[in-house]
Amino acid sequence: MRLKRWLLSLAFLAALPASAAEPNTNAALIYYDMAGNETLDPIEPQNNSSYSHEALLAIYEPLIRLDDSGNPGPGLAESWTRNADLTELTLKLRRGVTFHDGTPFNAEAVKRNFDRMAGLGSRAGTTVIETFKLIDSVEYQGEDIVRIKLKRPSGQIEFWLGANPGMMISPAVLKEGVIGATLQPVGAGPFKLKTFDANVKTITTRFDQYWGGTKNRAASFEHHYVPDGRARLNALRSGQANIALIDPRQIPEAKNAGLQIQLVEKNALWLIYPNLKKGPLGDLRVRKAMMHAIDREGIAEALTNGSARATWQMWSSRSPFYVKELENAYPYDPKKAKALLAEAGYKDGFELTDLLLNNSEYRQMGEALQANFAEVGIRMKFDVVDVSQFTQFYRPPTRGDILMGRYGGRSDPIQTVHEIVGSGGSYAPGGVASPRIDELLSQARALAAADPRRAGVMQDLAREISASVATMPMVTRSNVYAYKPGCILNLEPYLPSGDDRFNDVQVSTGCK
Repeated sequence: MRLKRWLLSLAFLAALPASAAEPNTNAALIYYDMAGNETLDPIEPQNNSSYSHEALLAIYEPLIRLDDSGNPGPGLAESWTRNADLTELTLKLRRGVTFHDGTPFNAEAVKRNFDRMAGLGSRAGTTVIETFKLIDSVEYQGEDIVRIKLKRPSGQIEFWLGANPGMMISPAVLKEGVIGATLQPVGAGPFKLKTFDANVKTITTRFDQYWGGTKNRAASFEHHYVPDGRARLNALRSGQANIALIDPRQIPEAKNAGLQIQLVEKNALWLIYPNLKKGPLGDLRVRKAMMHAIDREGIAEALTNGSARATWQMWSSRSPFYVKELENAYPYDPKKAKALLAEAGYKDGFELTDLLLNNSEYRQMGEALQANFAEVGIRMKFDVVDVSQFTQFYRPPTRGDILMGRYGGRSDPIQTVHEIVGSGGSYAPGGVASPRIDELLSQARALAAADPRRAGVMQDLAREISASVATMPMVTRSNVYAYKPGCILNLEPYLPSGDDRFNDVQVSTGCK
């Protein structure tokens, strides 16, 4: 019996993937992505999106670090306390931390960062704007205490300080008026910048003085922006990359090439943002018609190779805010869609412009949607722009009637809802579809993250968003990664954003 068990154990070990190999700390982690960075300033509007956070998360350490599930935990602030009515947050800062340029991290560094963000006003990204709209004042006590006083009770500030507003930059580079491309990207994260080519690539090297240690971390991390899926897959096959984000349609080809596929499920989806002030989109009947015109199951089957499913709401089935009865709330029904359009006065349909972001995955999804809409008389045209130019949808003068996009959420789910459908939200340039959305958002903001009532309010929000068609969910979205078998270790889902956190991803010694 012992011999048999020993032989079975040998067989098991032989069958283990190469991922059982040790990490190679001399290797470069080279990632080919479908999105890039126009700048490495974390508070610049383009970086507000979770499209391209990998380099930012590597360079900048936040005050509060969100774990893989999105729960707030220690970062540059090793602990914090709240007062009873949720109007104060007191941070106890970590001592002995330095930025990449040797500048010490302390309360003065936090003050320089906060003053800069507050002073930029509307020039900053929406997450930063919302954070500093909420803050009434900040007190700095000694080297390591920062007390934040809020204008109103809020249980959301921890989440925001775990995102872009909490990413600390060395005060030595925060010169007057510096923003975007003029900022020298110096953080306190596990990797420091070596070279940056805007919307092309970011190359960083391991920061050996990182407070969190360097165990098993790659010698460098390269983030390459390559919008074409074919080019990303070819780079992986040729050895230029050792991991790539691929299009779901490429899954069979990648498997046939002997590559390992890893699906990382996200609290993310493909959806349509409507500008309610453009053309007929302010009419609820028109928006309902569009929802019924979308063949979600067909799109998921044809374009995602099993990596997505149809959805009618913003939350993953794993989320506490998921509402089961909203599934199939607007079934695919072209006949009903036509009837609704006729009732709204558009018997012959109408013309619609989609601000289409220029990469292969968006083009495929856009063409499928275009075909669905054509069936009911909606003639959708494309206004094609670079991925980095998505802000043109909501920045005056607004461009496009709709923006079809993949959304990965924000660090705080309440902010996610606000940005997509709330008054003043980035992706709601035409205003709110229902006053009740704003009312429910106000209720949610006044509840602590751990308050059991919070989930009920968020579920009511989901129902109201669906009833008013404030936004148009299509299919869920997972990140689809490809790499040579066993080459990549420790790639875990990072749910606080649409991107995953590459800081702790490792390259195997067996990776050629």
